[in-house]
Amino acid sequence: MRHGDKINNLSRTAAHRKALLSNLACALIENKRIFTTLAKAKALRVFIEPIITKSKTDSTHSRREVFTSLRSKDAVTELFKTVSAKVAERNGGYTRVIKTGNRLGDAAEMAMIELVDFNEIYSNSKAASTATAKKTTRRSRTAKKTTSGASDSASTSENKETE
Repeated sequence: MRHGDKINNLSRTAAHRKALLSNLACALIENKRIFTTLAKAKALRVFIEPIITKSKTDSTHSRREVFTSLRSKDAVTELFKTVSAKVAERNGGYTRVIKTGNRLGDAAEMAMIELVDFNEIYSNSKAASTATAKKTTRRSRTAKKTTSGASDSASTSENKETE
């Protein structure tokens, strides 16, 4: 029985599971969004949320603690530079898991896991509002009128031919 067993073993040994979660966490930090199976995404969420919380305090001790979990200098640098700056005011819930359907080969449930503050679609920041604002064009408007005038004259000539 699995009374009180809170970790999903993912059908792997402890060393394999630790390496898998470390690699997934590094990929998530570097790419801000990854696609994986639903079980791995849920296990990754439990693994990476405390790591992101530790990255909020930029000290040598916290960097070393995070490095023991991630084992990638590039991922640790990215985490402490960009990710921790964006999640500084957030108290938790740094990741979002979205189900994306079943995989064709083996019908495994797939999911997308992403860092919440790096999705411009869902955020209420100024960057999202400026992206949706209407962009002005530098093209001349007279060219558009001449093409519509040409089509009007062509349609009138077709009407004369039908009469």
